[in-house]
Formats: sequence, C-alpha cells, structure tokens
Amino acid sequence: MGDIALSILVLGVLAMCFGAWLAYKRRDTKRAVLMLVLALVMAANVAIWTMPGPAEQSLAQAAREAD
Repeated sequence: MGDIALSILVLGVLAMCFGAWLAYKRRDTKRAVLMLVLALVMAANVAIWTMPGPAEQSLAQAAREAD
C-alpha cells in the first residue's frame, strides 16, 4: 500500500509541475508559484519516506514490516 501512495505522490509532483507551467504561460504567476511550492513539499515527503535511516531501512520498509 505504501508503494502505491509514494507512486501517486510522484505522479502528483509531475502533475503540479506541469500545471505550474501552464499557469505561468497564462500569466497566473501566483498560482504557478503555489503549485511549485506544493510540488516541492510533496517531493520532500517522498524523499523522507524513501531515504534509509540509521538502521539502513527506510520509513516505507519499516511500515511494510510492521504489517
């Protein structure tokens, strides 16, 4: 289940970047910047969940083993 959530987050990051580009083309810079900020937050969440910790295990792997 966690893998699916991370995959959806990555797709969301790509969609937000594309939407920001479209908003910027329409000269809606405020919306474009907000979408890019959201994409950065989502990418940071993916990075946090996939980076290995001190036990050489990522948070996603630890959650999988807890089930």
